[in-house]
Amino acid sequence: MTSPSFSLNKGWRVALAGLGINLALGVLYSWSIVSKNIPTEWHWSEAERSLPYSAACLVFSLMMVPAGRLQDKIGPRIVASIGGVLVGIGLLIASFTTTPLGYVVGFGILAGSGFGFGYSSTTPPAVKWFPASHTGMIAGLVVAGFGLASVYVAPLAASLIVSHGLPFTMAALGIGFLFVVVLLSQFLVAPPENYIPEGSTAQTPEVLRAANKTPGEMLASGQFYLLWVLYAFGAGAGLMIISKLAKMVDLQAGMKLGFLLVACLAIGNGGGRILAGCISDRIGRARTLFICSVIQALAILLLSHTHQGGILATTPTLVVLSALLGANYGANLALFPAITRDLYGLKYFGVNYGLVFTAWGIGGFGLSLLAGYVFDTTKSFTFAYNTSAVLLLLAAAGSFLVRSKQN
Repeated sequence: MTSPSFSLNKGWRVALAGLGINLALGVLYSWSIVSKNIPTEWHWSEAERSLPYSAACLVFSLMMVPAGRLQDKIGPRIVASIGGVLVGIGLLIASFTTTPLGYVVGFGILAGSGFGFGYSSTTPPAVKWFPASHTGMIAGLVVAGFGLASVYVAPLAASLIVSHGLPFTMAALGIGFLFVVVLLSQFLVAPPENYIPEGSTAQTPEVLRAANKTPGEMLASGQFYLLWVLYAFGAGAGLMIISKLAKMVDLQAGMKLGFLLVACLAIGNGGGRILAGCISDRIGRARTLFICSVIQALAILLLSHTHQGGILATTPTLVVLSALLGANYGANLALFPAITRDLYGLKYFGVNYGLVFTAWGIGGFGLSLLAGYVFDTTKSFTFAYNTSAVLLLLAAAGSFLVRSKQN
């Protein structure tokens, strides 16, 4: 029998490996820097600059379902390794093209699939090593890497673009992340099927069967559709703003703070996941979701008033707003996997959360792409600001209907 201390150490190794993998996969969130540095001679419209990112979000979320099912069956190590290979190949393909279609195939479809395979394999094995009372904290820690990645990826990409150009940058990131993800994937291992984490209450097989809902049983529950809509509203609203943050500030405030704001947003994104997960373990998932949604709506409305020469158009204000936007958006990525575990158990967690996660991709794809098209027509981000705020307030209201066991 495995000793509790050894199991605990192994659980932390799995969690930290997942954190490292997500630090590599988080290259997705540096798209605003890549988009901004697409050469003018390529003649991309604003909508076309949104398309690879939007496609990556959609494919990422859709691939979470088969990837989650696969990691439930064969384990996370192989599935995460496949993800690293797909991300590497996708970025390499993007490095050989100058067209929106080429970037959609490379960054959007192939790398997006890699994000899904890698991301789906990090949280499930990690949370299985720890008691239910730590679900929010561990889920938040593992996915924090995805949000924090822009802290180093954005300046690294910007530096490489200046010195070597965008094609070289995409190739270098692709090769580097392929090796990092595949290496760290070897540390991902789930505990034995009947493993009971230290600090948990032993449960009979009958109780475990009742707690572990199959995907079909989850899809038959009304709570699934509520969670899906709330996730789509919260994450989609956040992605609509995050994907264009650097351009929004340049256009409205006349301040070129792209790298600084992306870094602040990333720190908030990663930190917000850990903080929201820990808070939700104490005060409940629904209450935490309500608080984060309201704060996010207020932050977006304040950002919409940061016009050049205004009292809000200052570097400290924009830094704080960027961090808040990142933190409250990131909270969704910790809260919804925790709620999924609370409601539907661990046995089918990979595929169950994959189904819930499709809301992130569809919301992000539809809303960020729509924001780009509206901007091309109006040359204003007013639509993005107002729509995001309304969706977040609706998500806050809907949080009162969530029936998580941790409420």
